[in-house]
Amino acid sequence: MARMRSEECRSFRPCARRAARSRLSLTSIAAALVLGALAWLSLADDARALPSFARQTGQPCGTCHTDFPGLTPFGRRFKLLGYTTGGGLYRTTPFSPSRDANDPGGQLRAYAAEQRIDGNGPMIPVGSGERGWVPPISAMAITGYTHTQVPAAAPTDPYKPNDNVVESPISFFWGGAITNNIGAFAQVTYNAPGPTAGNDPFAHTWTWDNTDVRYANTARIGALDVIYGITANNNPTVQDLWNTTPAWAFPYAVPAGLGGNTGPSAGTMIEGAFAARVGGVGVYTMLNDLLYLEATVYRTLNFGQQNTLGTDPVGSAGLFNYAPYWRVALEPHWGPHTLMVGTFGMTMDVHPWADPTGLASQATIPQFDRFTDIGFDTQYQYQGDNYWLTLRGSFIREFQNYGASFNGFNPGLAPSNPTDTLDSMRLYASLAMGGDNRVVLTGQYFHTSGTADAGLYNFDTNGAALAPNSDGFTAELAYIPFGVSKAPGWPWFNARIGLQYTYYTRFNGTTVSAQDNNTLFLHAWLAM
Repeated sequence: MARMRSEECRSFRPCARRAARSRLSLTSIAAALVLGALAWLSLADDARALPSFARQTGQPCGTCHTDFPGLTPFGRRFKLLGYTTGGGLYRTTPFSPSRDANDPGGQLRAYAAEQRIDGNGPMIPVGSGERGWVPPISAMAITGYTHTQVPAAAPTDPYKPNDNVVESPISFFWGGAITNNIGAFAQVTYNAPGPTAGNDPFAHTWTWDNTDVRYANTARIGALDVIYGITANNNPTVQDLWNTTPAWAFPYAVPAGLGGNTGPSAGTMIEGAFAARVGGVGVYTMLNDLLYLEATVYRTLNFGQQNTLGTDPVGSAGLFNYAPYWRVALEPHWGPHTLMVGTFGMTMDVHPWADPTGLASQATIPQFDRFTDIGFDTQYQYQGDNYWLTLRGSFIREFQNYGASFNGFNPGLAPSNPTDTLDSMRLYASLAMGGDNRVVLTGQYFHTSGTADAGLYNFDTNGAALAPNSDGFTAELAYIPFGVSKAPGWPWFNARIGLQYTYYTRFNGTTVSAQDNNTLFLHAWLAM
């Protein structure tokens, strides 16, 4: 769709583009970190990455992540098995007597040994799982400094025209097993009130964020080794195993909204338009550790439910009843090589809001706009002696049929064409070098294009209809201090320090002044 990106963050991909509307004080950040440290000080003594997953598995950050949250084959299998695999010093659940109860047949550990998925070091010896149970709770905070090539012409208080430091978001997680076969990744996020919050009755500070609850099990059917499961989640693609689909794609951290230019305005629906606004239930399977199949059905939460859970309902295009999502991926692996080729997609019949402000009416109109997103993606990973090489590509085409908006039924949108298309492409390369003190070099080319439509994108200086075309490059240098060992004195801590630069060759349909939007972003991402 000619979807204008709402205030939905991309600061931490798990929050699926919910743009931090906020600015927290350094005092608030420090207080949160101290409270978090005190809360977990007595709960863990050997967590080595994001604490709940690391504590549960007994493995360091580098076993599951090349560059968190980017996954290794081991990390993908951990997710596939429902976040339930144990191996640490503590019981995985209150009900599990040992680590083996959460890795049926030792499948994940056998896979790791076979594929040498070891975080560029030896697999960490596992504990007995007899020290009792610790709730799998974690937290994170991101602090970032942003500089744009041209300062904002009309900055919004409390932001300056340029060179803003924003401490946001702060998130808390349940990450790990609930029972032997049920696990969850569930996130709650705090953003301080944004500059326009006083004028928005539906603005919130606390919100539910990416959530993926799974049941997983294994079976053998003839010659087939089968992993199968059920996922219940609130963001299409958050359940996906690869970092090629929108919810977990690079860049993993981006500048919060600063009242200036924060990125191209158009994006496909599946790229976060309904993140945390939907509920979905699906089934999935992995056959012979090779073929992945998934089918999920989503439905939007109603106005009151979204508002109660902390999302701004009128920030979306409207509501839909049932929307099917599909995913197919083939992942052969040999020696240190892993290759994936796949397809995914979703169809949505969106009923626009009768009142785009939500003040006079919270109903939708009976007519609908139909959006069909079809994506193709691929990933190649190679594990060297002391490095990871990852190459990715993705392409999404969205078919837009404005049955409601083009015919004048949508008071919030007036496209000039009855049908449009919108394309989104990403090409990515990353080299993660080292175990501890890991350095990650990443580059990505991005391209958005689509049908020219004056009603959606306005006119250029010559009076011609603009298209949603944007192109550019993002380069990032990141440093991760603890990849294969624990942090001294505070073993349940890790960090990711990143310096990121985005360069535009075209922005929102024009090359004129496109470089004005070039952005330098320095950030510290703390996980505890």
